[in-house]
Amino acid sequence: MHHLFCIALSLSALLPLAQIAQAETAVSARAGWAVHASAKPYTEVISDLKNAVKAQGLFVVTQAGPTKAAAARGITIPGNRVVGVFNNDYALRVLAASTAAMIEAPIRFYVTENEDGTASLSYKRPSHIFAPYFAEGGDVLQEIAEELDQQFDQIASTAIR
Repeated sequence: MHHLFCIALSLSALLPLAQIAQAETAVSARAGWAVHASAKPYTEVISDLKNAVKAQGLFVVTQAGPTKAAAARGITIPGNRVVGVFNNDYALRVLAASTAAMIEAPIRFYVTENEDGTASLSYKRPSHIFAPYFAEGGDVLQEIAEELDQQFDQIASTAIR
């Protein structure tokens, strides 16, 4: 009887992992987000994203994703990477407008692998991210956010085509 309980407990612990591996991988459109599908493979979108970021004068500041760590545990999940992007010029300008708004940097791109091996590139628009700080940061912060919107749109356009 004890063995049956242990087996049932072990199987129930694996169920959430199986659900993660089978979960829908596409990010759906939502308020304040830009979501772009690409015909390119996941790894190529990540590489092209990094190149496009650099071409726009920004830097990859952070990268994180559960895919490799899951694989090390013997769990296969679709590619999933968050890439944080910013630069020091924007950091100084944001700080001058609103110290609190700087918590939002770096601004992140999200690359997800689709079932067919292609990728989607998503991000919260900088103007959406900084909107809660506009009352404090005024027109200056709004201008920064609009500049970043344009840069992020250009980065995404380049990375997915």
